[in-house]
Formats: sequence, C-alpha cells, structure tokens
Amino acid sequence: MPAVISPAAEAARYALLRRLAPSFRHHLVVNLQPIGMICEVMDRRLRAATPDLGHVQDSAGKINGFAKAALNSCVDVVGWLAPDDTATVAVHEAARECAALLATSLSFRGYALRNEVGELPGVVRRTGLRTLLSGLLLHCTDRLPGPAELVLTAAAEAQGAVLRVQPRPGEGDGNFAGEANYRKLEWQDLEALAAADGVQLAREGAGMALRLPWVAPQAG
Repeated sequence: MPAVISPAAEAARYALLRRLAPSFRHHLVVNLQPIGMICEVMDRRLRAATPDLGHVQDSAGKINGFAKAALNSCVDVVGWLAPDDTATVAVHEAARECAALLATSLSFRGYALRNEVGELPGVVRRTGLRTLLSGLLLHCTDRLPGPAELVLTAAAEAQGAVLRVQPRPGEGDGNFAGEANYRKLEWQDLEALAAADGVQLAREGAGMALRLPWVAPQAG
C-alpha cells in the first residue's frame, strides 16, 4: 500500500500537474478542434439546393467519433487530478500513455522521446507509474539541455517491473523554445512522489530507474 501523503509529496504533485498543464490542454482540444471544421462543412452542404445526405451522414458520424474521443480525454485528465489508487495498468500501456501525452511538448523544447518499452507480464499501480514516469521525463529535460533524446526501456523482475529513462545528447542547433509555465522538478520532488506511491527511485549513471511492485490479481 502507498504511504501517507506528505506535504512534500503534495507540493511535488502540484508542481508536476502545473508542468503537465500545457500537455493536458493539447490532449483535451485535439479532438474538439475538428468538430468545428466538420460542422462548417455540414452547414455548407445542407445549404445546397440538393444536399448530399450521404456526405452529411458521414460528417455526423465523424463528429460522433471525435466527441467520444474528447469525452475519453476529459475522463483521463480527471484521472490525473483525482487518481484512483486501485487502478492497475500494464507497464507498456502506461509508458505509451505518458509518451503520447508529453511527446509534442518535449519536441518543441528539443527533446526526442523514444519508447522501447515492450509487453511485460503482470500489472502495476497506474497512479505510481504514470506520475513518476512523467515526473522523471520532465526532470531529465530540466537538467539536460536540448537537443537530446530520452530512451524508455523496461524489464520484468521477480518482485516487479523496472522502467528506465536514459538521456542521450542529440544533434541540432539547440535553439528551442523553453518552458516557463512553472518551476523545475527537483530530485527531491521525485523522491517525495516515489515515497508516497510506493515506488523505488534510483539514479543509474546519467539515467534513472523506477521499480514498481507487481499488483497481485484479486481473488474471485
């Protein structure tokens, strides 16, 4: 079970959410923006002397699809703000989720994110993994000037999963936009989050590692 949340962990979680806010914004609007454009196309088609109802129905179906995706995005963001401590996830799914959330904002700052996490047996607590992984990625970019590459790998151990972030300097002119929406994430922030979520955190040379215990399946 995770430890009692300390004031340091609460402060670190707030700082992490503030840093993730631009990515959340993009995550929320990416499925809403096409709806307005599709509605404009539908409006023009419906104003035609002889509307093409087949195209209109096709547009309506697209709107429905984007609306469902937008709803799922909203539910997902709420899960970051008020996490379910009982939720579990496969390691590769959580790695893919964090990579998709952060890849665009990191690329604007000069960082390439390469996800090499394959499927592992078992599941871990979703909150601990995505909180620490996203925090680790931001901490790496805070301490390593761009351009650079962040490589994600994972392996199964007897007691749990180990996920590693390995930063590598990249090629480029380094003339990238900074991120000034909130303060940097320090190592002490990650330690506080790791203690709160029952995750082992360690430095491994230039890289960093997370060790998360497997969650036993529920009986019955």
